[in-house]
Amino acid sequence: MTTTAERTADELRELAERAGRELEDASAQEILAWAAATFGERFCVTSSMEDAVVAHLASRAMPGVDVVFLDTGYHFPETIGTRDAVAAVMDVNVITLTPRQTVAEQDAEYGPKLHDRDPDRCCALRKVAPLEEGLARYDAWATGLRRDESPTRAGTPVVGWDARRGKVKVSPIARWTQADVDAYVAEHGVLTNPLLMDGYASVGCAPCTRRVLAGEDARAGRWAGRGKTECGLHT
Repeated sequence: MTTTAERTADELRELAERAGRELEDASAQEILAWAAATFGERFCVTSSMEDAVVAHLASRAMPGVDVVFLDTGYHFPETIGTRDAVAAVMDVNVITLTPRQTVAEQDAEYGPKLHDRDPDRCCALRKVAPLEEGLARYDAWATGLRRDESPTRAGTPVVGWDARRGKVKVSPIARWTQADVDAYVAEHGVLTNPLLMDGYASVGCAPCTRRVLAGEDARAGRWAGRGKTECGLHT
């Protein structure tokens, strides 16, 4: 991997805004090739291990790319198994981030099942804070966000500015549909979470994720019935 010079926040923001316009119609592979060439080792991929599509795409543009995974302590066993399989068979460097507190320590301080009583606080402690610490060494990060997943993601740019973290945010498959994802998985034999074959359309923490019903959007199984649609990583 190449090392790129550090850029100021203003420079990164201008870079993101320009790339968002210029790469809107580019392929996912072209977007990731741009990110690899622009940021080198200061670029990473984040993955929930719902599938390894973006990690696979990025590994073709940048072999050995860092793939950051948040182990919240509440994941399904299938999700941990997918992470381990990705680390074993793909040309990536999987980095696992963990919250400052174990689940038991969080329960002792905030009470059991914080995810039921205050899911926003639980997500902030177990997802948002660890990611912000983990991204400190990078200038840009890639996500698997897609515009067709839910109304809250409909305006996702392929390259944008993450003002909260002061990072360039790359969403190379933002314009893809679920059919595009399925076709890429089939063509390249990409690893996917087994729960996707068991009625789950979006896989998060076990206490806050259910199978989706016919006609529901892909995110409907997350925090169902709570009026919550995002964990805070992308808002």
